[in-house]
Amino acid sequence: MQYPSENLPNQEPKLLDQVRGKIRLKHYSIRTEQAYTDWIKRFILHFGKKHPRDMGAAEVEQFLTYLAVNGRVSASTQNQAKCALLFLYKEVLAIEPSRVRCAYP
Repeated sequence: MQYPSENLPNQEPKLLDQVRGKIRLKHYSIRTEQAYTDWIKRFILHFGKKHPRDMGAAEVEQFLTYLAVNGRVSASTQNQAKCALLFLYKEVLAIEPSRVRCAYP
């Protein structure tokens, strides 16, 4: 399968295409792919389309707090969002966000 951004010469794939590629490389389920990309999109949009590379643990914690307080999401939903963001930072961007932990491998 070709990603839309692969047609552009000498250009790195878009962030969400990189996420999808890494998820598929690790043989995660399609539902995990959909959930993770959705949470990552929501995270980026929450901060006005700021690139995650320019954000860190403080923004992740702020977003998760927003979900719990304003979004009124359950603990398991908040954990899923945290795991998606941790996957983005660790696996795709190769950045270790400090003090953000996840029980999911």
